[in-house]
Amino acid sequence: MDDITLLTMARDAMVNAYVPYSNFPVGAALLCADGTVYTGCNIEGASYGNAICAERTALCKAVSEGKRDFITLAVTANTEDFCTPCGICRQMLYEFSPNMRVLCGDRDGRYAAHTLKELLPCAFSAKDL
Repeated sequence: MDDITLLTMARDAMVNAYVPYSNFPVGAALLCADGTVYTGCNIEGASYGNAICAERTALCKAVSEGKRDFITLAVTANTEDFCTPCGICRQMLYEFSPNMRVLCGDRDGRYAAHTLKELLPCAFSAKDL
């Protein structure tokens, strides 16, 4: 799957975001090794700690369906700068695929590509337990 298609899927997922507190909708699309794509949006609650990011929504959907090997994550928002995953999302994604590509999009359809290892150097992993 090409980058633009994956970013478009993330942008499409963004419209479902539930963000009455931050008004900051985010969409994500997670490409599995078998070609399956899981999308997600961020969801907030009045108790701020129970919010979940778009990236983790997509990851939880994929893992709950038995997927464990991921190739690329696209994440986008209506921002001037590229939207990158937060630290919690980076750590959760690293658990499964530290070498995945991460496409960080902006409101104009531009994007930057990174590896997860670039975004989370010196990550905590199972070897650290």
